[in-house]
Amino acid sequence: MSNKHHKTELKAGNMLYPLPAVMVSCGSKPEDHNIITIAWTGTLCSQPPMIYISVRESRHSYNIIKQEREFIINLTTPKLAKITDWNGVKSGRDFRKFEECGLTALEATKVKCPMIAESPLNIECMVKDIIKLGSHDMFLAEVVAVHADTQLIDPKSGALNLTRDSLLVYAHGNYYELGQWIGKFGFSVMKPKTKKRLAKQRKNK
Repeated sequence: MSNKHHKTELKAGNMLYPLPAVMVSCGSKPEDHNIITIAWTGTLCSQPPMIYISVRESRHSYNIIKQEREFIINLTTPKLAKITDWNGVKSGRDFRKFEECGLTALEATKVKCPMIAESPLNIECMVKDIIKLGSHDMFLAEVVAVHADTQLIDPKSGALNLTRDSLLVYAHGNYYELGQWIGKFGFSVMKPKTKKRLAKQRKNK
């Protein structure tokens, strides 16, 4: 059987990329405030809104999140790339990360840990379950509040528009900026008239 698609088998591993490169903040008291950079994160459910992060038990943030059962996912941008990386390689045992990075801790509305003001979007999460896996444990959490920079809200529709700010992603050990817009959900079956109307709307933004 001929096959024009040549493949090379690789060692089994985590190759689902790109992933969001997020900073997760935790700690209810100012002296316990900490930040950990996470790429092992994603959506679990729409209703109720559920999300997860996977953390090594050896990480300083692990016990903080385990004990307090809450955290905040803070999305990142290319401007925050260096800070995002730094928070992934340095430990909160040795540094007060908000102060070291010049980041602003904002009070959240549903959880006691702080949001990162410089992040374009902050997702407050309450842990519902912890699943022990192998190298990492998974924290399954419910999203209880979301905060977005005003500039990300479309003034006409009131809808969130994340394309107003570039987001940082992680792929196989490297950071990237999200690239060119391709289409919205359902564009493959969209009527030509609708495509034309949406294209005009994007052009006028």
